[in-house]
Amino acid sequence: MNRRLLSAMMLMVCLAGAQVCCAEELITKPGDNIQKILEGYLGKRVTVRIQGNDELTGKVRAVTQEILHLGELAGRDYYDAVLDVKRISVVIVRVKEK
Repeated sequence: MNRRLLSAMMLMVCLAGAQVCCAEELITKPGDNIQKILEGYLGKRVTVRIQGNDELTGKVRAVTQEILHLGELAGRDYYDAVLDVKRISVVIVRVKEK
């Protein structure tokens, strides 16, 4: 019985630690712009608000001075999007796990 309890406790500690290490803090530096911030989230999920209050959530696939390529769009299976970086007004990222 003690062995099972110890194993269960070790598993819970490992899982709790995994959630903490996956949460990322949003860090900005002087001189940052939307493009540089998005480059820091390459391969990760972000939500962007486009001028006009439309929002898209997806994985950052590529970023250039002109465009943002989002893949795996939320609520739109099998679709990607390419956005004009100059029209993005807000970048929203998850910094804390549930």
